[in-house]
Amino acid sequence: MSAAEPRAPQPSAAEPAAPAGAAAGPTTPAAKPRRQPLPYQSLGVIVVGMSLAVWWPAFTLGAWGEIFFDTLLRVWVAATAAFFVVMLVPAARKRIGWTVLTLLLPTLWLVLTIAVPDDTSNFWAAIVGLAGLLLVIIGIPAMIWVLARVIWPDISDQVPRRGKVLVLLTVLVIAVASYVLGANQARFLTCEDFSISGNSEPPGCVHETPAPLIAP
Repeated sequence: MSAAEPRAPQPSAAEPAAPAGAAAGPTTPAAKPRRQPLPYQSLGVIVVGMSLAVWWPAFTLGAWGEIFFDTLLRVWVAATAAFFVVMLVPAARKRIGWTVLTLLLPTLWLVLTIAVPDDTSNFWAAIVGLAGLLLVIIGIPAMIWVLARVIWPDISDQVPRRGKVLVLLTVLVIAVASYVLGANQARFLTCEDFSISGNSEPPGCVHETPAPLIAP
C-alpha cells in the first residue's frame, strides 16, 4: 500500500463492529398498518340500525292497525335534527345534495295532519294515513342512510349498487316480517304480555288460561 492511498476507517474499541450481513443505518420496528373497516362492515351497521328503527312501527301496524303517534313524532324529531346538522355543515351539505330533502318527509306529514281537519272525507283521511305509512317505510331508512353518509363520507362510493339493493331488501323483509308477526300476535303472545310491557291490548289478543281450581 502506497503512502498516497487513503486507509479505510477502523471501528473503535468502544463501538463494536456491525455483524456481517447486517443492513446499514438504524433499524426501527415496522409500523403496524391501521385496519380500515370494510365497506360491507359499515353497511352491516346501517342495516341493523334501519331494521331496529322499522320493526316496531311495522309490528304496531299489524297488531293494532295503526302506527302510534309517539313513533311518528320521534321520527320527526330525529329527521328534523339531522336536516339542520346537514344544512349547517357545508361539507355535508355538498356531499348529501338534494337527498337531504327526504329528511323533510316527517315535517310534511305533520303539516298534512294539522291542515286536514277531523271532519274531512275518508279520502283525505286516507291520504294522511298513507303519508304516515310512507314516513315509516321510506322516511326512516332514508334518514338513517343520510346520517350514515355524514358519518362515513365515502360509503356511497365504496359500496356497489348490489350492496345498496341488499340493504333495501333486508329492511323490507324485516318490515314485512314484523307486520306479519303483529297481525298474528295471538299465536305467540297474550293480552297480559302487552299489558305488563305498558301497551294497550291489541284487538284479537288472547288472555292467559287461568289455572284450574283444585277442590279440597
